[in-house]
Amino acid sequence: MAELIAEEKINQIRQSVDIVDVISEYVQLKKQGRNYFGLCPFHGEGTPSFSVSPDKQIFHCFGCGAGGNVFSFLMEKDGLTFQEAALKLADKANIDLQIQTNLPAKTIPKDFQLMLDAHDLLRKFYHHLLINTKDGQHALEYLLSRGFTTESIEKFQIGYALSSWDYTVKFLTKKGFTLELLEKSGLIAKRERDGAALDRFRNRIMFPIFDRNGNTIAFSGRSLGGEDPKYLNSPETAIFNKSKILYNYHLARSHIRKHQQAVLFEGFADVIAADRSGVVNGVATMGTSLTEEHVEMIRRNSQSVTICYDADHAGIEAAFRAGNMLANAGINVSIGIMPDGLDPDDYIKQFGADKFLNDVIGASVTFMSFKLLYFRRGKNLQHEGERLHYIEEVIKEISKLSKAVERDHYLRQISNEFSLSLDALLQQSQIYSGANQEKKGTPKKEQRPPMLIKKQIDQLKPAYHNAERHLIAHMLKSSQVTYRVQDLLQGNTFNIDEHQAIFTYLLGFYEEGNQPDPSLFLNFIHDNRLHRVVTEIEMMLVNEELTEKELSDYIKQVLNYQKMLKIKEKVVEEKEAERQKDFSKAAAIAMEIIQLRKSL
Repeated sequence: MAELIAEEKINQIRQSVDIVDVISEYVQLKKQGRNYFGLCPFHGEGTPSFSVSPDKQIFHCFGCGAGGNVFSFLMEKDGLTFQEAALKLADKANIDLQIQTNLPAKTIPKDFQLMLDAHDLLRKFYHHLLINTKDGQHALEYLLSRGFTTESIEKFQIGYALSSWDYTVKFLTKKGFTLELLEKSGLIAKRERDGAALDRFRNRIMFPIFDRNGNTIAFSGRSLGGEDPKYLNSPETAIFNKSKILYNYHLARSHIRKHQQAVLFEGFADVIAADRSGVVNGVATMGTSLTEEHVEMIRRNSQSVTICYDADHAGIEAAFRAGNMLANAGINVSIGIMPDGLDPDDYIKQFGADKFLNDVIGASVTFMSFKLLYFRRGKNLQHEGERLHYIEEVIKEISKLSKAVERDHYLRQISNEFSLSLDALLQQSQIYSGANQEKKGTPKKEQRPPMLIKKQIDQLKPAYHNAERHLIAHMLKSSQVTYRVQDLLQGNTFNIDEHQAIFTYLLGFYEEGNQPDPSLFLNFIHDNRLHRVVTEIEMMLVNEELTEKELSDYIKQVLNYQKMLKIKEKVVEEKEAERQKDFSKAAAIAMEIIQLRKSL
């Protein structure tokens, strides 16, 4: 279906979108020199090796080798076809291709889409009931009395479910949704004694749950009276998985990236309350502990997180676990500490938005400072044994810190508080540091940038391999160099099959009248394996100008390798002739070998 989109439209799309802007929606990028670097979205890593070049409009991962242009990024990341990626980018660039109806921008199972449609319709209905009807008036007054504002109600699309047993059932079935689908969606339940279909949510304030794209996928209903449970949540379904959802992520993501900071809460009520205080970068788990999927979602957008959990025992324990998970993922963690027994929602009601913003979020402590308080809980530090146990625990934690300045800071803090020798604390910390390294199984050493690691690997390649790559790097910049290389090879080919294929594509690319353009050239190639090689070569550092001597040397390395292979073949032939006592043939072969060696 490539003929559906004209080549000039593809080029218009490519020139209208910036690859950095597109990839930034998936990966947190930081500028280093002329390029941007971040954590690769195609494989797990702790050190950024994913590079994006705004000049060349390409990306390349020095870790896993993934590479391409803006089209291939969306194809790999979102599982799209080329045409689907083009349509998505055209929409972003406001380019009317006039073919959207012929090709869906996203393919999902029909049942999934129907579930999303049912949830979306019900969200709008619940919201309408709360805002515009007498039936929802008491629920609206309750929310306003609890400190909710009309702006918050609108922003988070809060609604109200009628007290009827089957109003939702009738409403959605009239809209064409089957009872089977609604049950799978978690929107209705079946009564055990007779199998009758009933509304899952009745006489509750409804908080819709959204996925990362803003689709309604579930609800949480809060009781208006004293009935249990206080919060009734949708069951997990094909579209709702609590371990992969962060509440408010779809609205907070842009703010998290802008501020390079996320605020993590325990529940959605805290997110909504904090939002009224000006904390627009807040997210929350959905009644579960933090998962690896949650950590990954946060890490893709920010390297700093403030945890603001309840100040009770369970909240402190959860903050400690979540902090360790985030810190182990390389995220900078701080903790917003509140008075005992209060959650963020209660704190804001009691002390006000400004005090929460300044005295909790603004005054958050480092994760290590939180650990000092965490290990102190329940201990009588006047008791010698408990005091020594506490000191041992915190030194173990301090020894895990990667920065020497931080280790020194906290060790001095312990030294001053307990009148202990700093040298003794340092010595004990070094013992624990050594034990930590042994557990990891690798000696502690300074990390180097991925570019340097890659360069060292390249230097181990044979001379002809590096020569061919340098030639391709210059050919990607100049059609003249490409035709010059073709002449100098005199009908010979590159030794690496991928390099020869790229060379052949380049000749065709330039013969069609195209100017040097790495991103456009990648569209010309229909082989993902070659995309990776091209982007890797494009990221190489080469001289701006290719001198005649440099060109000659590269060509010589390419041709010499072929001659060396020929020499090896001739040596085998010579030995075979000698074995068969055909000395005249052996002598002739020996002369050929001498001539080939001279030509080297």
